[in-house]
Amino acid sequence: MRLGAYPCRLAPDSQAAKAYASTEISELHHHRYEFNHEYRKTLEDKGLLFTGMSPDGVFVEIVELKDHPYFLACQFHPEFKSRPLNPHPLFMAFVKASGENRG
Repeated sequence: MRLGAYPCRLAPDSQAAKAYASTEISELHHHRYEFNHEYRKTLEDKGLLFTGMSPDGVFVEIVELKDHPYFLACQFHPEFKSRPLNPHPLFMAFVKASGENRG
């Protein structure tokens, strides 16, 4: 079980790095889920980007879809750090992308 804050390194040109304006973050976890690396190459070949990793490269923290206006999934809980007058950077980036890409 992963509980508490864990560091994460972000790919420099990722949507996540742009949202945080940083390549080093720390986020809160409360789960038992982990990524099975046996599927990594297959998913990368289909366009999934592994843009947030633990510093040792063992844990996948964030994935994004290549060539998508805003597809980002994370293992941590951004809602734990979000407040009404101070929303989490990932939520702000999602709302911004939604406005920019509305049809």
